[in-house]
Amino acid sequence: MSASSSIATVKKAVQQLWRDSGLNRVKVSQAAADLKQFCLQNAQHDPLLTGGTISRTYPQLICSTLRTDKSNKT
Repeated sequence: MSASSSIATVKKAVQQLWRDSGLNRVKVSQAAADLKQFCLQNAQHDPLLTGGTISRTYPQLICSTLRTDKSNKT
């Protein structure tokens, strides 16, 4: 490995660490409680639980819901 590629690799790692340091961290126990609450609140609309039909947009709906920003939550 050349010195320039080694430096580039280290720079990439440092940039990733800077990006990661800006993330809002959530304790695993809090994330689990939030997920459980979400599942309980939305169980009646889940076709996998109710036996309804699944539309083509169902996976996108779930993914976009799970991506919502929880950073304002205390």
